[in-house]
Amino acid sequence: MASGIGIGLCLSFLVLIVVGTYSAAAGLVGAGAAGGRAVGLAKGAVPAKYQNLVQKWGTLCPAVTPALLAAQLYSESGWNPSAVSPADARGIAQFIPGTWAGHGIDGDGDGDRDIWDPNDAIPSAASYDCELAKDVAGVPGDPTGNMLAAYNAGAYAVIKYGGVPPYKETQGYVKTITTLAKSFERPVGRVAPSQQAAGAIYFAQKQLGTPYLWGGNGTPDQDGRFDCSGLTKAAYESVGIELPRVANDQYNAGPHPARGELLPGDLVFFSDDLTNSREIRHVGLYVGGGYMINAPYTGAVIRFDKIDTPDYFGATRVTKDGAEALPDRTADAKSP
Repeated sequence: MASGIGIGLCLSFLVLIVVGTYSAAAGLVGAGAAGGRAVGLAKGAVPAKYQNLVQKWGTLCPAVTPALLAAQLYSESGWNPSAVSPADARGIAQFIPGTWAGHGIDGDGDGDRDIWDPNDAIPSAASYDCELAKDVAGVPGDPTGNMLAAYNAGAYAVIKYGGVPPYKETQGYVKTITTLAKSFERPVGRVAPSQQAAGAIYFAQKQLGTPYLWGGNGTPDQDGRFDCSGLTKAAYESVGIELPRVANDQYNAGPHPARGELLPGDLVFFSDDLTNSREIRHVGLYVGGGYMINAPYTGAVIRFDKIDTPDYFGATRVTKDGAEALPDRTADAKSP
């Protein structure tokens, strides 16, 4: 579409945003989120080559769901089967060799247990979770929370305290993984509206007409210019939510409403591979009526564009808890 939109149309969008966001929110608050935990995975949230493994092994025991297993793997390695941590944790599931020796399994039945092979490592992660869940099965409280606490602090600590122990690190880990799991679940009902949406859109609207800059974060030395994920990051930062720098990580900052359930303030994503969120290459801020504000590409300006294109991937309704649960990948972050 043309890069310029008249001021009258911009004001019309502003009315749509402010009124639409809050009227839609009011309508949804009463409906609430769906009861129970989703078993299915959100579209593309797990790379296609691992989807069947996560779906299968994520139902190994009641304390684990596919989304929870996906959240652990994403948090540990970002789906990188060659990852190695400073503590020598290895592979997509980040097993320490000593732990692998005792808990790694031959998930694909090929006669070996390979810490680097996702076909062994993903089943082993699920199996290890279920072992821990069994160890703390007699402890009161949520079985999943107790299992995650045992993963972080050991089963003895969970048994000793009769639930998640009062360790800041362990309580944070349980909250992080259970929150992050929501970004991998296929919603089974309406997703709660964002309370920060209008403020994020207000920020983005003020940037309309600003030239695009690859790697732009809107800093004074960059003349206030942005690239796509730099704009969405800054928009939500203006309302107190710290998003990751790159678009494919921003996708995991909350649950995923369907196309017909979008609300102003949702992040909308685009990719040439509609089966893998790690291949997302563009993000915009939905404003309603099938349009987004986005920083498109070099030579263009921040503008309104339609979202209904063949490369539309999906959307995320950003939450503060969701953003805080994301792993810090600052060291290897690159602009989309």
